[in-house]
Amino acid sequence: MSTETTPRLASGPDRSESTGTVVVAFVANALVAVAKSAAAVLTGSASMLAEAVHSWADAGNEVFLLVADKRSRRPADADHPAGFGREAYVWSMFAAIGLFAVGAGVSVTHGVQELLNPQPAEDFGIAYGVLAVAFVLEGVSFLKAWRQARAEAREVRRDVVQHVVITSDPTLRAVVAEDAAALVGLVVAFAGILAHQLTGSSVPDAVGSIAIGVLLAVVSVLLVDRNRRFLVGEVAQPATRAAVLRHLLTLPQVDRVTYLRLEFVGPRSLYLTASVDLRGDEREVAVARRLDELEREMVRSDVISGAVFTVSTPEEPSLDVASADTGRR
Repeated sequence: MSTETTPRLASGPDRSESTGTVVVAFVANALVAVAKSAAAVLTGSASMLAEAVHSWADAGNEVFLLVADKRSRRPADADHPAGFGREAYVWSMFAAIGLFAVGAGVSVTHGVQELLNPQPAEDFGIAYGVLAVAFVLEGVSFLKAWRQARAEAREVRRDVVQHVVITSDPTLRAVVAEDAAALVGLVVAFAGILAHQLTGSSVPDAVGSIAIGVLLAVVSVLLVDRNRRFLVGEVAQPATRAAVLRHLLTLPQVDRVTYLRLEFVGPRSLYLTASVDLRGDEREVAVARRLDELEREMVRSDVISGAVFTVSTPEEPSLDVASADTGRR
């Protein structure tokens, strides 16, 4: 099945770009985490400490995402005929939960403690310098992820933000979301530290730490929800379903399609289940062979990892491309 017939679900079958995006994010976050930790110790700023925790959490998450990418690429075997693609969502879920528990939890807790027991801060110049360097490094990582998302969105004719939200690639979604949150967090930290310096009060700094924690919690909940949806069985978008149906109806052995389900079993990997009415009136053995040929034909596609076909009964209504494109059954 050609790529013109079936829209690609992200950047196509080559997932190396997603791996590269995660590696860039890991290096950036690790460097930033070290710098922020040193600045937090030297300045005593609550917002800077929250940012340090944020970056360490992000760096740890990238490790989870790399594990997710590697384990989900394992080939299918007899016990796992649809492959191991869903492992990507399991490990990405761990990363999202870690962001909530470590990043959000520590940031909010420290901010509250700072409000109850204010501590003076000093050496604000160091904090500003580290924030500037961090913004550049996080910006590089974000641009790398954004360019990948933009290229994929253009290929499937989606808005970039929409594509990031619905893509089946959890690593791309996580890096874009975490880097965007990191850039916003840096702005919040700068505002909190600046207000601390100008007013002499640690309250704005503490509030900045709490705000960063809340931001991380929101991002974490969104990522957990998306991974949950793919784990329990996310179906393909109507446009993809319509494209697959259109392709099936062009096959010489298929007369009608009465049932079609496309479910994600991993990043850019779909499992197809369909009921078809075959042309002609052949014996059972011949029908079984033709169904087997159909299944083999469909799995030649880059995005179909498995397929199961059954024979339609005469009274079952036919599906049409128009209804498939709108998601109606």
